[in-house]
Amino acid sequence: MSEMSMSVRIRLSLMMFFQFMLFAVFWSQLAAYLDKIGVVGLSKSLILSSMAIGCLASPIIGMIADRFFPSQKVLAVVNLLGAVFLAVAGLQSQPVTVFACLLAFMLCYMPTWGLTGAIAMSHSPADKFPQIRVFGSIGWWASGAFSLVAIKWLKVPAFDGTATPLFCGAAVSVVSALLALTLPNTEPPAKGQPMSVMDALGLRALSLMKDRNFAVFILISFLAMIPFTIYWSYCSVFLEAQGFKYITITMNWGQFAEMFLMLMVTVALTKMGVKWAMAAGLLAMVLRYVAFYLGGVYQIGWLYFIGILVHGVIFGFFFVGGQIYIARKAPKEIQAQAQGFIFLVTFGLGLLVGNFANGALIDHFTTSVNSVKTYDWASVWAITTGLTVALLALFLLLFKDDTPAATAHAKRS
Repeated sequence: MSEMSMSVRIRLSLMMFFQFMLFAVFWSQLAAYLDKIGVVGLSKSLILSSMAIGCLASPIIGMIADRFFPSQKVLAVVNLLGAVFLAVAGLQSQPVTVFACLLAFMLCYMPTWGLTGAIAMSHSPADKFPQIRVFGSIGWWASGAFSLVAIKWLKVPAFDGTATPLFCGAAVSVVSALLALTLPNTEPPAKGQPMSVMDALGLRALSLMKDRNFAVFILISFLAMIPFTIYWSYCSVFLEAQGFKYITITMNWGQFAEMFLMLMVTVALTKMGVKWAMAAGLLAMVLRYVAFYLGGVYQIGWLYFIGILVHGVIFGFFFVGGQIYIARKAPKEIQAQAQGFIFLVTFGLGLLVGNFANGALIDHFTTSVNSVKTYDWASVWAITTGLTVALLALFLLLFKDDTPAATAHAKRS
Protein backbone atom coordinates (compact mmCIF):
# COMPACT_ATOMS: atom_id res chain seq x y z
CA MET A 1 0.00 0.00 0.00
CA SER A 2 1.31 3.46 -0.90
CA GLU A 3 1.97 6.06 1.76
CA MET A 4 -1.10 7.98 2.90
CA SER A 5 -1.38 11.74 2.38
CA MET A 6 -0.89 14.12 5.28
CA SER A 7 -4.58 15.11 5.14
CA VAL A 8 -5.68 11.48 5.51
CA ARG A 9 -3.16 10.87 8.27
CA ILE A 10 -4.43 13.87 10.27
CA ARG A 11 -8.07 12.86 9.94
CA LEU A 12 -7.39 9.25 10.92
CA SER A 13 -5.34 10.44 13.91
CA LEU A 14 -8.15 12.76 15.06
CA MET A 15 -10.58 9.85 14.68
CA MET A 16 -8.52 7.83 17.17
CA PHE A 17 -8.04 10.84 19.47
CA PHE A 18 -11.74 11.54 19.98
CA GLN A 19 -12.86 7.90 19.83
CA PHE A 20 -10.82 6.95 22.88
CA MET A 21 -11.22 10.26 24.70
CA LEU A 22 -15.00 9.92 24.79
CA PHE A 23 -14.70 6.57 26.57
CA ALA A 24 -11.81 7.35 28.91
CA VAL A 25 -13.37 10.49 30.35
CA PHE A 26 -16.02 8.45 32.18
CA TRP A 27 -14.82 4.83 32.30
CA SER A 28 -11.76 5.18 34.55
CA GLN A 29 -13.85 6.48 37.42
CA LEU A 30 -17.04 4.49 36.74
CA ALA A 31 -16.52 1.87 39.48
CA ALA A 32 -15.98 4.61 42.07
CA TYR A 33 -19.06 6.48 40.77
CA LEU A 34 -21.20 3.35 41.14
CA ASP A 35 -20.04 3.04 44.75
CA LYS A 36 -21.10 6.65 45.38
CA ILE A 37 -24.65 6.07 44.11
CA GLY A 38 -24.97 2.84 46.10
CA VAL A 39 -24.55 0.29 43.32
CA VAL A 40 -22.56 -2.65 44.73
CA GLY A 41 -22.12 -6.41 44.46
CA LEU A 42 -23.65 -8.24 41.51
CA SER A 43 -25.32 -5.09 40.14
CA LYS A 44 -21.97 -3.33 40.04
CA SER A 45 -20.25 -6.24 38.27
CA LEU A 46 -23.10 -6.40 35.75
CA ILE A 47 -22.87 -2.68 34.95
CA LEU A 48 -19.09 -2.87 34.59
CA SER A 49 -19.70 -5.80 32.23
CA SER A 50 -21.86 -3.69 29.91
CA MET A 51 -18.65 -2.96 28.00
CA ALA A 52 -17.99 -6.67 27.54
CA ILE A 53 -21.57 -7.41 26.47
CA GLY A 54 -21.40 -4.49 24.05
CA CYS A 55 -18.60 -6.28 22.20
CA LEU A 56 -21.17 -8.87 21.07
CA ALA A 57 -22.22 -6.32 18.45
CA SER A 58 -18.67 -5.87 17.12
CA PRO A 59 -18.71 -8.63 14.46
CA ILE A 60 -22.21 -7.63 13.33
CA ILE A 61 -21.28 -3.95 12.93
CA GLY A 62 -18.10 -5.13 11.20
CA MET A 63 -20.21 -7.23 8.81
CA ILE A 64 -22.37 -4.18 7.99
CA ALA A 65 -19.22 -2.20 7.17
CA ASP A 66 -17.78 -5.12 5.15
CA ARG A 67 -20.91 -5.67 3.05
CA PHE A 68 -23.41 -2.80 3.02
CA PHE A 69 -22.32 0.72 3.96
CA PRO A 70 -19.07 2.74 3.93
CA SER A 71 -17.28 2.26 7.24
CA GLN A 72 -17.02 5.98 8.03
CA LYS A 73 -20.82 6.37 7.77
CA VAL A 74 -21.39 3.38 10.05
CA LEU A 75 -18.97 4.96 12.53
CA ALA A 76 -20.86 8.28 12.44
CA VAL A 77 -24.23 6.63 13.13
CA VAL A 78 -23.09 4.48 16.07
CA ASN A 79 -21.28 7.45 17.65
CA LEU A 80 -24.36 9.66 17.40
CA LEU A 81 -26.60 6.98 18.93
CA GLY A 82 -24.01 6.35 21.63
CA ALA A 83 -24.01 10.02 22.61
CA VAL A 84 -27.75 9.88 23.28
CA PHE A 85 -27.55 6.73 25.43
CA LEU A 86 -24.57 8.01 27.44
CA ALA A 87 -26.28 11.32 28.21
CA VAL A 88 -29.42 9.51 29.38
CA ALA A 89 -27.27 7.22 31.58
CA GLY A 90 -25.99 10.29 33.42
CA LEU A 91 -29.55 11.15 34.43
CA GLN A 92 -30.21 7.74 36.04
CA SER A 93 -29.53 6.46 39.55
CA GLN A 94 -31.28 3.07 39.69
CA PRO A 95 -29.02 0.08 38.89
CA VAL A 96 -31.39 -1.38 36.28
CA THR A 97 -31.76 1.83 34.29
CA VAL A 98 -28.06 2.69 34.56
CA PHE A 99 -27.24 -0.77 33.23
CA ALA A 100 -29.77 -0.52 30.38
CA CYS A 101 -28.46 2.86 29.22
CA LEU A 102 -24.79 1.91 29.47
CA LEU A 103 -25.46 -1.40 27.70
CA ALA A 104 -27.17 0.45 24.83
CA PHE A 105 -24.19 2.81 24.67
CA MET A 106 -21.68 -0.03 24.66
CA LEU A 107 -23.53 -1.88 21.89
CA CYS A 108 -22.90 1.24 19.81
CA TYR A 109 -19.44 2.11 21.09
CA MET A 110 -17.47 -1.13 21.43
CA PRO A 111 -17.69 -2.02 17.72
CA THR A 112 -15.89 1.26 17.01
CA TRP A 113 -12.58 -0.13 18.33
CA GLY A 114 -12.45 -2.72 15.56
CA LEU A 115 -14.12 -0.38 13.06
CA THR A 116 -11.63 2.46 13.53
CA GLY A 117 -8.78 -0.05 13.25
CA ALA A 118 -10.19 -1.40 9.98
CA ILE A 119 -10.66 2.14 8.59
CA ALA A 120 -7.13 3.16 9.54
CA MET A 121 -5.55 0.03 8.08
CA SER A 122 -7.58 0.45 4.86
CA HIS A 123 -5.80 3.74 4.20
CA SER A 124 -2.34 3.07 5.63
CA PRO A 125 0.15 0.19 5.79
CA ALA A 126 -0.76 -2.10 8.69
CA ASP A 127 2.69 -1.76 10.25
CA LYS A 128 2.20 2.03 10.39
CA PHE A 129 -1.06 1.60 12.29
CA PRO A 130 0.54 2.19 15.75
CA GLN A 131 1.57 5.69 14.61
CA ILE A 132 -2.11 6.48 14.07
CA ARG A 133 -3.42 4.47 17.02
CA VAL A 134 -1.11 6.41 19.37
CA PHE A 135 -3.50 9.36 19.07
CA GLY A 136 -6.09 7.20 20.82
CA SER A 137 -3.67 7.02 23.75
CA ILE A 138 -3.18 10.79 23.56
CA GLY A 139 -6.95 11.25 23.61
CA TRP A 140 -7.26 8.91 26.59
CA TRP A 141 -4.61 10.85 28.49
CA ALA A 142 -6.09 14.21 27.48
CA SER A 143 -9.44 13.13 28.95
CA GLY A 144 -7.92 13.90 32.35
CA ALA A 145 -8.10 17.59 31.36
CA PHE A 146 -11.88 17.46 31.82
CA SER A 147 -11.50 16.89 35.57
CA LEU A 148 -8.79 19.55 35.89
CA VAL A 149 -10.88 22.16 34.08
CA ALA A 150 -13.99 21.26 36.08
CA ILE A 151 -12.25 21.38 39.47
CA LYS A 152 -9.60 24.07 39.04
CA TRP A 153 -11.18 26.57 36.67
CA LEU A 154 -14.95 25.97 36.80
CA LYS A 155 -14.79 25.42 40.59
CA VAL A 156 -16.92 22.27 40.43
CA PRO A 157 -16.68 20.63 43.90
CA ALA A 158 -16.09 17.14 42.47
CA PHE A 159 -15.67 15.43 39.11
CA ASP A 160 -14.70 11.80 39.76
CA GLY A 161 -17.54 9.94 41.41
CA THR A 162 -20.25 12.10 39.77
CA ALA A 163 -22.39 11.90 36.61
CA THR A 164 -20.50 14.80 34.99
CA PRO A 165 -17.98 12.54 33.18
CA LEU A 166 -20.88 10.74 31.46
CA PHE A 167 -22.16 14.03 30.02
CA CYS A 168 -18.63 14.95 28.91
CA GLY A 169 -18.33 11.62 27.13
CA ALA A 170 -21.64 12.20 25.35
CA ALA A 171 -20.46 15.61 24.09
CA VAL A 172 -17.22 14.15 22.72
CA SER A 173 -19.21 11.35 21.06
CA VAL A 174 -21.15 13.96 19.06
CA VAL A 175 -17.85 15.50 17.95
CA SER A 176 -16.62 12.04 16.92
CA ALA A 177 -19.77 11.43 14.87
CA LEU A 178 -19.30 14.68 12.95
CA LEU A 179 -15.61 13.98 12.40
CA ALA A 180 -16.41 10.52 10.99
CA LEU A 181 -18.24 12.15 8.09
CA THR A 182 -14.98 13.83 7.01
CA LEU A 183 -12.96 10.59 6.91
CA PRO A 184 -11.75 9.10 3.61
CA ASN A 185 -14.33 6.91 1.95
CA THR A 186 -14.01 3.24 2.95
CA GLU A 187 -16.31 1.24 0.70
CA PRO A 188 -17.55 -2.21 1.84
CA PRO A 189 -15.04 -4.66 0.26
CA ALA A 190 -17.49 -7.60 0.15
CA LYS A 191 -20.50 -5.70 -1.21
CA GLY A 192 -22.64 -7.85 -3.51
CA GLN A 193 -20.99 -11.15 -2.60
CA PRO A 194 -23.12 -14.19 -1.65
CA MET A 195 -24.17 -14.13 1.99
CA SER A 196 -24.67 -16.93 4.53
CA VAL A 197 -25.99 -17.09 8.09
CA MET A 198 -22.40 -16.81 9.32
CA ASP A 199 -22.02 -13.62 7.31
CA ALA A 200 -25.30 -12.23 8.65
CA LEU A 201 -24.08 -12.74 12.20
CA GLY A 202 -20.71 -11.21 11.38
CA LEU A 203 -18.92 -14.44 12.29
CA ARG A 204 -17.14 -15.27 9.03
CA ALA A 205 -13.88 -14.62 10.90
CA LEU A 206 -14.54 -17.86 12.82
CA SER A 207 -13.24 -19.70 9.75
CA LEU A 208 -9.77 -18.49 10.72
CA MET A 209 -9.97 -20.68 13.85
CA LYS A 210 -9.13 -23.68 11.65
CA ASP A 211 -5.56 -22.42 11.72
CA ARG A 212 -3.80 -23.77 14.84
CA ASN A 213 -1.68 -20.70 15.48
CA PHE A 214 -4.63 -18.35 15.07
CA ALA A 215 -6.66 -20.50 17.49
CA VAL A 216 -3.84 -20.37 20.05
CA PHE A 217 -3.63 -16.59 19.60
CA ILE A 218 -7.37 -16.23 20.23
CA LEU A 219 -7.30 -18.52 23.30
CA ILE A 220 -4.37 -16.73 24.95
CA SER A 221 -5.87 -13.33 24.14
CA PHE A 222 -9.12 -14.41 25.83
CA LEU A 223 -7.37 -15.75 28.93
CA ALA A 224 -5.06 -12.72 29.17
CA MET A 225 -8.10 -10.50 29.64
CA ILE A 226 -8.81 -12.07 33.03
CA PRO A 227 -5.73 -10.61 34.77
CA PHE A 228 -5.91 -7.50 32.56
CA THR A 229 -9.50 -6.82 33.68
CA ILE A 230 -8.68 -6.42 37.36
CA TYR A 231 -6.72 -3.29 36.42
CA TRP A 232 -9.14 -2.16 33.72
CA SER A 233 -12.33 -2.38 35.79
CA TYR A 234 -11.28 -2.41 39.45
CA CYS A 235 -8.13 -0.31 39.73
CA SER A 236 -10.20 2.73 40.74
CA VAL A 237 -11.39 0.72 43.77
CA PHE A 238 -7.80 -0.23 44.58
CA LEU A 239 -6.50 3.33 44.24
CA GLU A 240 -9.34 4.74 46.33
CA ALA A 241 -8.52 2.19 49.05
CA GLN A 242 -4.91 3.44 48.95
CA GLY A 243 -6.08 7.02 49.54
CA PHE A 244 -5.76 8.44 46.01
CA LYS A 245 -8.10 11.39 45.41
CA TYR A 246 -7.63 12.09 41.68
CA ILE A 247 -8.26 8.64 40.27
CA THR A 248 -8.79 9.58 36.62
CA ILE A 249 -5.63 11.69 36.48
CA THR A 250 -3.61 9.05 38.33
CA MET A 251 -4.64 6.26 35.96
CA ASN A 252 -4.12 8.53 32.96
CA TRP A 253 -0.38 8.43 33.63
CA GLY A 254 -0.59 4.99 32.03
CA GLN A 255 -1.94 6.57 28.85
CA PHE A 256 0.68 9.33 29.06
CA ALA A 257 3.42 6.69 28.92
CA GLU A 258 1.45 4.82 26.27
CA MET A 259 1.72 7.84 23.95
CA PHE A 260 5.46 7.23 23.69
CA LEU A 261 5.48 3.45 24.02
CA MET A 262 2.89 3.02 21.25
CA LEU A 263 5.38 4.54 18.81
CA MET A 264 7.79 1.74 19.70
CA VAL A 265 5.33 -0.95 18.58
CA THR A 266 6.27 -0.54 14.91
CA VAL A 267 9.97 -0.83 15.79
CA ALA A 268 9.30 -3.86 18.00
CA LEU A 269 7.30 -5.58 15.27
CA THR A 270 10.09 -4.96 12.77
CA LYS A 271 12.91 -6.07 15.05
CA MET A 272 11.17 -8.74 17.13
CA GLY A 273 8.13 -9.89 15.17
CA VAL A 274 4.55 -10.22 16.43
CA LYS A 275 5.20 -13.14 18.80
CA TRP A 276 7.98 -11.53 20.81
CA ALA A 277 6.33 -8.11 20.80
CA MET A 278 3.17 -9.65 22.26
CA ALA A 279 5.25 -11.65 24.75
CA ALA A 280 6.82 -8.36 25.88
CA GLY A 281 3.29 -7.08 26.54
CA LEU A 282 2.48 -10.08 28.73
CA LEU A 283 5.81 -9.70 30.55
CA ALA A 284 4.88 -6.07 31.30
CA MET A 285 1.61 -7.33 32.78
CA VAL A 286 3.58 -9.59 35.10
CA LEU A 287 5.67 -6.57 36.13
CA ARG A 288 2.50 -4.56 36.84
CA TYR A 289 1.12 -7.03 39.37
CA VAL A 290 4.48 -7.72 40.97
CA ALA A 291 4.79 -3.95 41.49
CA PHE A 292 1.29 -3.75 43.00
CA TYR A 293 2.05 -6.71 45.26
CA LEU A 294 5.39 -5.38 46.52
CA GLY A 295 4.04 -1.84 46.83
CA GLY A 296 1.38 -3.05 49.24
CA VAL A 297 3.50 -5.51 51.20
CA TYR A 298 6.36 -3.07 51.76
CA GLN A 299 4.29 0.14 51.74
CA ILE A 300 6.20 1.62 48.79
CA GLY A 301 3.74 3.92 47.05
CA TRP A 302 5.84 4.72 43.98
CA LEU A 303 5.68 1.06 42.91
CA TYR A 304 1.98 1.59 42.15
CA PHE A 305 3.02 4.08 39.48
CA ILE A 306 5.24 1.46 37.83
CA GLY A 307 2.18 -0.76 37.53
CA ILE A 308 0.29 2.14 35.94
CA LEU A 309 3.08 3.33 33.64
CA VAL A 310 3.60 -0.07 31.98
CA HIS A 311 0.03 0.06 30.66
CA GLY A 312 1.33 1.30 27.31
CA VAL A 313 3.57 -1.74 26.88
CA ILE A 314 0.72 -4.08 27.76
CA PHE A 315 -1.92 -2.48 25.56
CA GLY A 316 0.37 -1.45 22.72
CA PHE A 317 2.54 -4.53 22.38
CA PHE A 318 -0.01 -7.23 23.23
CA PHE A 319 -3.39 -5.89 22.08
CA VAL A 320 -2.37 -3.57 19.24
CA GLY A 321 0.22 -6.15 18.19
CA GLY A 322 -2.67 -8.61 18.07
CA GLN A 323 -4.66 -6.28 15.81
CA ILE A 324 -1.74 -6.12 13.38
CA TYR A 325 -1.47 -9.93 13.44
CA ILE A 326 -5.20 -10.06 12.57
CA ALA A 327 -4.68 -7.57 9.69
CA ARG A 328 -1.94 -9.81 8.27
CA LYS A 329 -3.89 -13.03 8.75
CA ALA A 330 -7.43 -12.12 7.64
CA PRO A 331 -8.51 -11.82 3.97
CA LYS A 332 -9.42 -8.30 2.84
CA GLU A 333 -13.14 -9.05 2.49
CA ILE A 334 -13.50 -9.89 6.22
CA GLN A 335 -11.07 -7.36 7.71
CA ALA A 336 -13.69 -5.39 9.67
CA GLN A 337 -15.33 -8.62 10.91
CA ALA A 338 -11.95 -10.02 11.95
CA GLN A 339 -11.06 -6.85 13.87
CA GLY A 340 -14.49 -6.98 15.48
CA PHE A 341 -14.00 -10.65 16.32
CA ILE A 342 -10.81 -10.08 18.32
CA PHE A 343 -12.56 -7.37 20.36
CA LEU A 344 -15.50 -9.72 20.90
CA VAL A 345 -13.11 -12.35 22.27
CA THR A 346 -11.03 -9.96 24.41
CA PHE A 347 -13.00 -6.92 25.51
CA GLY A 348 -16.22 -8.89 25.09
CA LEU A 349 -16.10 -12.44 26.42
CA GLY A 350 -12.74 -12.05 28.19
CA LEU A 351 -13.74 -8.84 29.94
CA LEU A 352 -17.10 -10.33 30.92
CA VAL A 353 -15.49 -13.39 32.53
CA GLY A 354 -12.77 -11.20 34.04
CA ASN A 355 -15.22 -8.77 35.63
CA PHE A 356 -17.11 -11.48 37.49
CA ALA A 357 -14.03 -13.58 38.29
CA ASN A 358 -12.07 -10.62 39.62
CA GLY A 359 -15.10 -9.21 41.41
CA ALA A 360 -15.49 -12.54 43.21
CA LEU A 361 -11.74 -12.66 43.92
CA ILE A 362 -11.74 -9.19 45.48
CA ASP A 363 -14.90 -9.94 47.47
CA HIS A 364 -13.31 -13.15 48.78
CA PHE A 365 -10.41 -11.17 50.22
CA THR A 366 -12.57 -8.35 51.58
CA THR A 367 -13.91 -8.03 55.11
CA SER A 368 -16.50 -5.53 56.26
CA VAL A 369 -16.89 -4.29 59.83
CA ASN A 370 -19.50 -1.60 60.57
CA SER A 371 -19.74 -0.88 56.81
CA VAL A 372 -15.97 -0.26 56.64
CA LYS A 373 -14.29 -2.48 54.04
CA THR A 374 -10.79 -3.88 54.43
CA TYR A 375 -9.11 -5.43 51.39
CA ASP A 376 -6.37 -8.06 51.37
CA TRP A 377 -4.80 -6.72 48.18
CA ALA A 378 -1.57 -8.70 48.70
CA SER A 379 -3.41 -11.99 48.17
CA VAL A 380 -5.31 -10.59 45.20
CA TRP A 381 -2.13 -9.42 43.45
CA ALA A 382 -0.25 -12.65 44.26
CA ILE A 383 -2.93 -14.77 42.56
CA THR A 384 -3.16 -12.39 39.59
CA THR A 385 0.63 -12.44 39.14
CA GLY A 386 0.72 -16.24 39.13
CA LEU A 387 -2.00 -16.43 36.47
CA THR A 388 -0.17 -13.93 34.24
CA VAL A 389 3.13 -15.83 34.50
CA ALA A 390 1.36 -19.05 33.47
CA LEU A 391 -0.20 -17.33 30.42
CA LEU A 392 3.15 -15.92 29.33
CA ALA A 393 4.68 -19.41 29.46
CA LEU A 394 1.80 -20.92 27.46
CA PHE A 395 2.03 -18.20 24.82
CA LEU A 396 5.75 -18.72 24.33
CA LEU A 397 5.35 -22.49 24.11
CA LEU A 398 2.30 -22.73 21.86
CA PHE A 399 2.11 -19.70 19.54
CA LYS A 400 3.99 -19.32 16.26
CA ASP A 401 3.61 -16.31 13.97
CA ASP A 402 3.38 -17.74 10.45
CA THR A 403 2.13 -14.65 8.59
CA PRO A 404 3.91 -13.49 5.42
CA ALA A 405 5.44 -10.56 7.32
CA ALA A 406 6.88 -12.98 9.87
CA THR A 407 8.42 -15.08 7.10
CA ALA A 408 10.02 -11.99 5.56
CA HIS A 409 11.35 -10.98 8.98
CA ALA A 410 12.89 -14.44 9.47
CA LYS A 411 14.65 -14.22 6.09
CA ARG A 412 16.12 -10.82 6.92
CA SER A 413 17.36 -12.18 10.23
